Amino acid sequence: MQTKITVLLCLLTATLWGQNTFKVVGTASIFSDMARNIAGDAPMEITSIVPIGGDPHIYEPTPKDAKLAAEADLILMNGLTFEGWLKELIDNSGTKAAIKLITTGVTPIESDRYQNATDPHAWMDPVFGLIYIKNIRDALVELDPANAEMFEFNYQVYKKQLEDLHTSIQEQINTIPEKQRVLITSHDAFRYYGNRYGLHLESVLGVSTDAEVQTSDIIRLNKIIQENNVPAVFIETTVNPKLLKQLAEDNGVSVGGSLFSDSIGDANSDAPTYLDMLIYNTRTIVHALGKQKQENQEESKAEGKVPVWWWVLGGILLLILPVFLFGRRKS
Repeated sequence: MQTKITVLLCLLTATLWGQNTFKVVGTASIFSDMARNIAGDAPMEITSIVPIGGDPHIYEPTPKDAKLAAEADLILMNGLTFEGWLKELIDNSGTKAAIKLITTGVTPIESDRYQNATDPHAWMDPVFGLIYIKNIRDALVELDPANAEMFEFNYQVYKKQLEDLHTSIQEQINTIPEKQRVLITSHDAFRYYGNRYGLHLESVLGVSTDAEVQTSDIIRLNKIIQENNVPAVFIETTVNPKLLKQLAEDNGVSVGGSLFSDSIGDANSDAPTYLDMLIYNTRTIVHALGKQKQENQEESKAEGKVPVWWWVLGGILLLILPVFLFGRRKS
């Protein structure tokens, strides 16, 4: 009898816990990671529509995504023309979830090519990242007011981490020679980052990866690389690197690394979280633009010299060869 009562209590507890578990969905992995940091140990299931490594610009939602949206209590969206597919997904899913725009308060960069279009990549600037996490905190408090105190505590810790990281990034970028602060990437995802830290931004594609490359874009980038003696260009984890690698080869510069922009990495990557993404990107950029050129020059000089061991090997062969040939003649 006692065993039956224990089992019933466990089932009741599990049921109540399941009813109190809120489902929070971010449109991209970066926003879901932000939410996890603030949610902490609260009973929340936090997922992302676009999977890690996916490209949100050209993403095509699946029936599974419609089910995810339908069951959600809260959907966190970036807006600023980032998730062009989201409205249709929400309409088709029939979701009753609260839809929260987490860029409210961000001053967007207006497109210089297309009217009424904005650059959606505001999270690349940690100062704007502070606005993201504040909006997410408010959304979680509204969803689950019983855990408001926990959300506030986690938010304050996360806020301090972002503030410290912002200071660190500026100090690191300042070490790059001023003329070499030219960041060339696959698509225009780093303008907020560049504006904040004093980098000149250029890209093969525009703010969206579904744009078509024009011949004029390639000519423009070739000219910029040559005029500024740019030491490296950068590919991105969610964008096909073919064009940028060809650009690097044509201009005799290196590929400085692969940057994270529209997605964090998986658990085994260098950027499994939003903070790690900013840390890794900065380290990669600073190393390539600040040091790569000098290292390449030293490597080129080293390649032009014949290694000492080649001379030693050649001397040994010169000594052995006559003996070998003489021995064959005698036999």
